[in-house]
Amino acid sequence: MERKNDIYIGQMLIEAGVITAEDLEKGLKEQKNTDEFICTILVSMGLAQEDTLLPVLSRQLNMPFVKIKNLEIQPEVISKVPAKFATHYKLMPISLEEHEISLAVTDPLDVHTLDDLKLLLGLEVKPMLAGEKDILEAIHKYYGVGAETLEEIVSEKNTDTTTAAGIAKTEDLEALAEDASIIKFVNQILTQALSERASDIHIEPFEDELKVRMRVDGILYDTPIPPTIKYFHQAIVSRIKIMANLNIAERRLPQDGRIKVKLQEKELDLRVSIIPASFGESVQIRVLSSIFFLNLEKLGFMEDDLKKIASVIKKPHGIIFVTGPTGAGKSTTLYASLAKINSSSIKIITVEDPVEYQLRGVMQIQVMPKIGLTFAAGLRSILRHDPDVIMVGEVRDYETAEVAIRASLTGHLVFSTLHTNDAAGAITRLLDMGVEPFLVSSSLECMIAQRLVRLICPECRAPAKVSELALKNFGVSEKPENVNLFAGKGCPACKFSGYRGRTGIYEIIVMNDCLREMVIQKASSQQIKRKAIEFGMRSLRSDGWNKIQKGLTTIEEVMRVTQIEETVE
Repeated sequence: MERKNDIYIGQMLIEAGVITAEDLEKGLKEQKNTDEFICTILVSMGLAQEDTLLPVLSRQLNMPFVKIKNLEIQPEVISKVPAKFATHYKLMPISLEEHEISLAVTDPLDVHTLDDLKLLLGLEVKPMLAGEKDILEAIHKYYGVGAETLEEIVSEKNTDTTTAAGIAKTEDLEALAEDASIIKFVNQILTQALSERASDIHIEPFEDELKVRMRVDGILYDTPIPPTIKYFHQAIVSRIKIMANLNIAERRLPQDGRIKVKLQEKELDLRVSIIPASFGESVQIRVLSSIFFLNLEKLGFMEDDLKKIASVIKKPHGIIFVTGPTGAGKSTTLYASLAKINSSSIKIITVEDPVEYQLRGVMQIQVMPKIGLTFAAGLRSILRHDPDVIMVGEVRDYETAEVAIRASLTGHLVFSTLHTNDAAGAITRLLDMGVEPFLVSSSLECMIAQRLVRLICPECRAPAKVSELALKNFGVSEKPENVNLFAGKGCPACKFSGYRGRTGIYEIIVMNDCLREMVIQKASSQQIKRKAIEFGMRSLRSDGWNKIQKGLTTIEEVMRVTQIEETVE
């Protein structure tokens, strides 16, 4: 890159009042370390805004400025420029007219690159100015994750995609899985998951394609990937198996493993599950941070609920149940509770399936039913280790329930989870398992039911209209025009969903003498729930309504996760 071009552009920007001479001097000094285009440096240093800088530069150079995210680029245009060129030169093909191709570029005065491309593509090149972030997002969208890596693999094998399908058969699978390009591609998938805040990665083979999907904020999204990925399915699966210390030769049985990786300075714990499907092995990867960092105050509890929980978790004995369906954040609540009371003066032991997060200073046991280490067996052994606090991953049967409850009656504080729809349902579930009512009544201290709702995206949050029927579902009698609610319009930051991030909605029953008496009398869960509401409990939907009013989430989102509830009276 020629330094005089950057000085020339810098002078233009100074004359236009976008930056100062001092800003340019700082940018040029930084450029000696990075050798990037001066505009990219000025934006990354916070000395100029891309939206202000680029239109000015476009006018000064008399070159079109283009916002790629507002365009729909045709596949035949994309096919003219190989992915490795687009990625290496940070450019994006925009349109094609006879013998001329329009390319969005970040550095419009880099004539050497433009001449190289003219020669490589055999077309006249018309440069257009675009932001670097805009170009990189477009490359990801149109070419797919790791497109340039897959191109490298095909070219290295000196073959086309029709014979690439035979690679896994003709070469040693282990050697191919250790190929630098396959390793790079798997790392690109993991990096993409991290940048999108994905909790799960799904690699799914179908008859004529391989799909990669990622779960973000509880919803699955397709990840754009090159169609040629289907030829390297087995190599990718083998690479993941090697990372997880699994048997790459075994393709007929399900396998489970674990990978610890460091990506972008973050340590990740990846849980790998591989199952044989009709068209090959399907891979599911759960992405967990290896260090647990959430605290109770950040989980979305209302202030009064937080006080209730803080009081309950400090009790010397009793049992606390967190209920809800899979993926409702029960484990996170349990871990945050344990982290809150964790200290050198108490001994905490957990028995889990699987151990999801590492908690410093806590003894954590992984159940292994194949060798007889079940929740109940683990719990019995734990009791001989002089614990103060015990956490049982899940109460699934009478045996585990009885041991957990008896442990809580003999001076231990026990945390566990149950799969029930609401807090009161935990009581009837225990009774249905065969636990005696007097044991349930005397041991239970608190039941927390929870769901996760998506938060409105802060980038595109705007006032929203609401219907009378929607308000009625929440027991609100006010007219729609008198209620101020919000929703997300949809933007690139939230994948046009209108939501970004999640928080919890909760239903908390703290036991008292009246409720304990109702348990002994075998009252129904609805009767217990109604009585708990009299004592100040908020139902899931009622807690959701509080968060709707605060502008955190939407009516549709709370309805989505509480549809099985009865309307709050």
